[in-house]
Amino acid sequence: MAIVVIGVNHRSAPLEMLERLTVGADELPKLVTVASKRDFVAEAVVVSTCNRTEVYAVVERFHDTYSELRTVLADHAGMPIGQLSDHLTVESDEAAVSHLFSVAAGLDSAVIGETEILGQLKDAWRVARDQGVVGPQLNALFRHAVHVGKRVRTETGISRSIASASAAAVAMATQKLGSLEDRAVLVVGTGDMGEQVAVALAGAGAGAVKVANRTTSRADELAERVGGTRIPLASIADELAEVDLVVTSTAAVNQVLDRDTIARVVAARAGRPLLIVDIAVPRDVDPRVGELPGVELCDMDDLRAFTEAGLRRRRGEIAAVTDIIEEELVRFRAQRNARSVAPVIADLHARSDAIRRAELERFAGRLDGLTDRQRDAVEALTHGIVAKLLHRPSVRLGELAGSVRGDQIVDALRDLYAMDDGDSEDPGETTTGGA
Repeated sequence: MAIVVIGVNHRSAPLEMLERLTVGADELPKLVTVASKRDFVAEAVVVSTCNRTEVYAVVERFHDTYSELRTVLADHAGMPIGQLSDHLTVESDEAAVSHLFSVAAGLDSAVIGETEILGQLKDAWRVARDQGVVGPQLNALFRHAVHVGKRVRTETGISRSIASASAAAVAMATQKLGSLEDRAVLVVGTGDMGEQVAVALAGAGAGAVKVANRTTSRADELAERVGGTRIPLASIADELAEVDLVVTSTAAVNQVLDRDTIARVVAARAGRPLLIVDIAVPRDVDPRVGELPGVELCDMDDLRAFTEAGLRRRRGEIAAVTDIIEEELVRFRAQRNARSVAPVIADLHARSDAIRRAELERFAGRLDGLTDRQRDAVEALTHGIVAKLLHRPSVRLGELAGSVRGDQIVDALRDLYAMDDGDSEDPGETTTGGA
């Protein structure tokens, strides 16, 4: 079995393609289930953020699985496979593990060191668990990846300064407007990103924060938290005539603000400029809005360019983050290798103990005259002999796990003890969880 990752990210695909491949929260359970049911796929997790849509899977045959999962992604996006193939990134085994660790650490994000990705990985993992499509390998991998992300942010400064897309969006808006003081702002969308934007805007001294969302209760809660006002979605056009800044981050599939709506707003603003920051993927705002006079439209591509300056300040931390990832790769490899031989070791111990108990039962008649204390001594003696005989082979097999020599020994043990014949007791599966 191999671990693979197949997908697109902000480095491999244009924003338009990322939009089409984005998986909404309501679509994620179905897509991860579809992926898990493809031929040769044993486990699956689908991660979809504004920067990536990737399928992590445990597979039996890599090349066949690549074709299967590529089809899953193309079908979801409604695009020809050929159009998608040139932008796909594909990694397997240790390279796939390293990639996920880099994602969790924030090294593979548009905003280097951003913190939202850890929550997004946890959510993707939880959805896959809820659908029953993850097993011991991906559970261990994602558990370890979350550990890596937490360790990186604790031990390095990679997340200092601007370390989230929401913080970067507010910083970019502040730079473009000169100051947020006494500025009227509108936040459209109250998901995690929208919530963080609203809080950051209030913290930056925005004069009036207005919040719009499809779910009014969520908008009421956020507006109260930041000392702002909730407005109905139907009133957005009226509010746009008054505000200086709009930040959108909804999970809507269709555009929230079209060109015609903004064109009418421009006419009502009497020449006052309007800054719109669209950090949603798919985009909330029609890209043609940026062509209107007096309107500056920024999207995720602009945000990535803006964060390059912050990246230069944090670039010195990348080496330390990379060292942590390398250390954790070694740990994960050792744990994974141990998990691969654990069932064999457990089976060997179970079979040996079954023989011991069978022999004691066979000689039960000769032991009838023993006292309870003497019987306990015989039990302890025979159990100790078996344990001592198996101790060194078990330790050595654990040390050799994952090596060619270790695989040869495992094959020999399976052959010598007929471990695949189903005649012995099932010792159960032994697993070792990741950190």
